Amino acid sequence: MEKFYQQAKNKAPENKKFLQRVKKLDPRKVDDVFHDTHDAVFEEIDCLTCANCCKTTSPIFYQTDIERVAKALRMKPGDFIEKYLRVDEDRDYVLQSSPCPFLDNENYCSVYEDRPKACREYPHTDRKKMVQIMDLTYKNTQVCPAVLEMVERLKKIL
Repeated sequence: MEKFYQQAKNKAPENKKFLQRVKKLDPRKVDDVFHDTHDAVFEEIDCLTCANCCKTTSPIFYQTDIERVAKALRMKPGDFIEKYLRVDEDRDYVLQSSPCPFLDNENYCSVYEDRPKACREYPHTDRKKMVQIMDLTYKNTQVCPAVLEMVERLKKIL
């Protein structure tokens, strides 16, 4: 991971500039290229070898996520909130601490089938209208080795 962090830091200014430029491109072309690159990178990268997202960041928990995870844990939603969540500066529910309390020693998620929407969608590189989330994509180059690899490949295509 140290190598990843160093590479992400070194590439940060270049990646920020590149992704700002991508915002101005044809959204359909950007989606097509992003989605193809997403598929190719995730054929090569196994999230279980990393789980950096689960170790360093927190998803937003929406009410439906809270209810679903609480039910899976056989808890009342209020008890789940009290035990695991806090309200952040944007007034969103997020985990109180990291790494995620549901991540085990082998990088498996103990609530995987019931995980929050944000976890299901992470790293958000196969969404429609990718041009709208380039700032998020840039942030994710600092967290996810797969996103950093995607951006490096996209620089050669776009």
